[in-house]
Amino acid sequence: MSLLSFAMAAALGAVGGIVIAPLTMTSYDIGLMLGLKGFIAAAMGGLSNQTGAVAGGFALGILEAFGAGFISSAYKDAFALLIFFIFLLVRAKDLASAEEEK
Repeated sequence: MSLLSFAMAAALGAVGGIVIAPLTMTSYDIGLMLGLKGFIAAAMGGLSNQTGAVAGGFALGILEAFGAGFISSAYKDAFALLIFFIFLLVRAKDLASAEEEK
């Protein structure tokens, strides 16, 4: 039964891929921005905290959607990088002050 369920899942996934392939354009770097946004969300929420990473993902998504809605959706990916840059500037300031206290 386990082998049958794995075979059925593989067959269903293959059929889904065959059906969706003509509708979407694929390239070798299709997941690069998804991975980068995932890392940004995890870094914003804390790399060792799963709940914080989810919260960081929600925050990044909401800020990115507001930026795309108010300015332009063409810069949607740039907003994620800008948010991460600002986050790093603020966080580095906090880390530097923590080092001075020691």
